[in-house]
Amino acid sequence: MRTTVGIIGAGPAGLLLARLLHGAGIDSVVLESRDRAYVEHRQRAGILEQGTVDVLRAAGAGERMDREGLRHDGIELRYDRRRHRVDFPALTGGRSVMVYAQTEVCKDLIDLQLKEGGPLLFEAEALAVEGADTDRPHVRFRHESVEDVLECDYVVGCDGFWGVSRKAIPAELVQVFERSYPFGWLGILADVAPSHDELVYARHDRGFALLSMRSPSVSRLYLQVPEGTDAEAWSDDEIWAELERRLETADDWRLERGPITQKSVTPMRSYVHEPMRYGRLFLAGDAAHIVPPTGAKGLNLAVGDVVTFARALTYEKEKGSAQLLDAYSETCLRRVWQAERFSYDMTTLLHRAPEVTPFEDRLQLARLERIAGSAAAGTDLAEAYTGLPFG
Repeated sequence: MRTTVGIIGAGPAGLLLARLLHGAGIDSVVLESRDRAYVEHRQRAGILEQGTVDVLRAAGAGERMDREGLRHDGIELRYDRRRHRVDFPALTGGRSVMVYAQTEVCKDLIDLQLKEGGPLLFEAEALAVEGADTDRPHVRFRHESVEDVLECDYVVGCDGFWGVSRKAIPAELVQVFERSYPFGWLGILADVAPSHDELVYARHDRGFALLSMRSPSVSRLYLQVPEGTDAEAWSDDEIWAELERRLETADDWRLERGPITQKSVTPMRSYVHEPMRYGRLFLAGDAAHIVPPTGAKGLNLAVGDVVTFARALTYEKEKGSAQLLDAYSETCLRRVWQAERFSYDMTTLLHRAPEVTPFEDRLQLARLERIAGSAAAGTDLAEAYTGLPFG
């Protein structure tokens, strides 16, 4: 099998890249180790930055998002039972975010790829990327119990943290930067209308809480819990009671309860792999970087990576210059590190560390009061949350 760009992974990054390349007249093949049902139902991020929304629309994948997604013009910060709204459009010149689940993004892009794009092979397990430092890289993969080879001009690894693509880069060329956090998020899906029309980020002495949503009838909520917590150790009543405590306000706001349909615990970590390119192998998304979910950056960073690659390859096709391809890693990493910074800031602003001191407690409150009382501080948060421009 032969193609111009071999894409490993049919998450939102790999699928969007295939769509962008199709629009530029560049052929590709997407290899995905899981079946279609798994890809379309794995729960992940649900906040799309303004730039991600714009890219999906331009790629022809925005119709259902615009019809069913929930535009959000701000978030609410809660601390000491107080409420402060961060108004995104007022602070950013009109930018906003969209609540639209990754599962739905994948469904839309899969439909487009199967109707209009190149080959998309499910249950095609990538075994290795070979020859990345030559002009004829290839991907060994297994599909329908038969091993095969995908020959490419370029390989883009969108195969996540546990994928094979990153392993093709020699260890002596790699620098890894990472941090693990001593807490995680106990997340639930509940069949109940959201108790607030925008996301609520709550700092509380008992730990962080987040009120989010998947749709007008489905709520997504999170609690900070110790690292290694078993989700099933929490009863439904315990979860709702703790959410009520941490989200409590001084006014008459109330949290609505409903049947919990899913529980899980998400670990918290920061990770960056440098470089993001080796020869004709390019890393994108979780294959190269991970952020704690507090800043809602994971999916959006992956989109930024594949937009950068698609623009660079289109430039090479039209101008005959590899200048932008050669700058891929540097260009992406500038945006990655700003997202890492913002995600770290949001995490340390809102979570309570196990060994926190009274001094650090007061610093958290001072930082929150600064955001609430300063247009400059509020603007910094709003600009980062709604998304930095794609490089």
